[in-house]
Amino acid sequence: QVQLVESGGGSVQAGGSLRLSCKASGRSISRYAMVWSRQAPGKGREFVATINLEGSNTKYLDSVKGRFTISRVNAENTMYLEMNNLKPEDTAVYFCAIDTDSQWMTSYLDNYDYWGQGTQVTVSS
Repeated sequence: QVQLVESGGGSVQAGGSLRLSCKASGRSISRYAMVWSRQAPGKGREFVATINLEGSNTKYLDSVKGRFTISRVNAENTMYLEMNNLKPEDTAVYFCAIDTDSQWMTSYLDNYDYWGQGTQVTVSS
């Protein structure tokens, strides 16, 4: 069992920044790939960014490339999402997840078996 808790969401104006955290407990994250996804009102869950177990490889949704940075500190059992130059279309609930069956990162959200409860990000124009 792994418990994931997201934090750091909030309301900002367009162009602002937020840093999301995903704190894990119950198991070390150091052997597993992790992901950030989001769900906007009335839409399905969308892949945002993923990172391999060492933090040496990452992949992003095209629309967030150059603005978002995913990172992890395994010693702290925590993953982060630094979000800069936020846009109104980034408004969503952001979720983190971990794939305890694999070290290989993927944008396929069904691979991830433990999810956090989400944190709301609202960007106003």
